[in-house]
Amino acid sequence: MSHKHAVLIHAIFEGPASANVHWREVESLLSHLGAKVEPHHGASFRVVLNGVEGFLHRPHNSNTCTKQEIRHLRDYLASAGVTLSQYEADHS
Repeated sequence: MSHKHAVLIHAIFEGPASANVHWREVESLLSHLGAKVEPHHGASFRVVLNGVEGFLHRPHNSNTCTKQEIRHLRDYLASAGVTLSQYEADHS
């Protein structure tokens, strides 16, 4: 398991949403998890992970995701079957 991915997945799932997550880190994590990420419209991206389709938005005026974007990412990952405990079990 990549240390950076482990730190990021903890930041996404533990406690309140972090406001210090960069979009490129999110893209890297999604790729690491096996997601297909493709541009959709403007700042929107279509993501398919474990057969679950979702749409995520790249931050507009910054490279850092907002807390709302992180909460949305957390909800999407959970709907695709990705949890902190499952990730740690699969990547330990």
